[in-house]
Amino acid sequence: MERKRSKYLLIGLTVICILLIGITSIKDGVLEPLRTGVGYVLVPLQTGVNAVGRGIYNGIRDYSQLKDALEENAQLKDEVARLTEENNRLQANQFELSRLRDLYELDQEYMNYEKIGARIIAKDSGDWFQVFRVNKGSADGVEVDNNVIAGGGLVGIVTDVGANYATVRSIIDDSSRVSAMALQSGDNCIVAGDLTLFEEGRLRITNISREGDIKDGDPIVTSNISSKFMPGILVGYAADITVDPERLTKSGYLLPVADFDNLQEVLIITGTKDTGEDQLGEGAGS
Repeated sequence: MERKRSKYLLIGLTVICILLIGITSIKDGVLEPLRTGVGYVLVPLQTGVNAVGRGIYNGIRDYSQLKDALEENAQLKDEVARLTEENNRLQANQFELSRLRDLYELDQEYMNYEKIGARIIAKDSGDWFQVFRVNKGSADGVEVDNNVIAGGGLVGIVTDVGANYATVRSIIDDSSRVSAMALQSGDNCIVAGDLTLFEEGRLRITNISREGDIKDGDPIVTSNISSKFMPGILVGYAADITVDPERLTKSGYLLPVADFDNLQEVLIITGTKDTGEDQLGEGAGS
């Protein structure tokens, strides 16, 4: 509305200026005083008209520039959103590629075992993957007691299988017990799950004989005498090994090699170990 009013004002002033210019151009001596008077009026009026014209022109120019700037800003926002989405997708692809590369290296490390890859589709409530479900089941050859590996070593064991899914109990779960041994010395031990202790990133190692030669930093792998776990799978590394108060056995802690905070894909060893009766102290997850 304001712009329309200014437009009419400019047109009116322009018409007046044209009339006044016409008067001042008349050479008749009779009109000389009138022409002089008109000159006094015309100059300021022309100045005002020019000022109004410049103002309207500048306003239109500024509006046009503002409109162009707003359109350019909207385009830039769309471009930033597109680039951000593409960057997030590329990062996700890079992370997935890195995980799959780690799984491939793990597959090569245990190439004597037949395996199938699976993606985690659900997990139990809690901060960690102590019990979770994967998208492979009996239709893919998965069975109860199949061992599950990821992140460089042992993750857990299959406890329940459907046609297209399987449930895995990890080694950090309170009910888990894994018969293990020190890789260097071959001394046996039990790796016990403990969710409270795992808040510190550790599990418990028990049942080490008093003469056992398990030292801090030793790799701990699944034992040959385990009834359910395939032998030689890395579980983690020993830490803070001490003699128990009764001085009959030793115990300590294990730093798991798998990352139970961010599991997404795993490998399932499709064979099972059948050695008959459970071994002493191995419990439900041996």
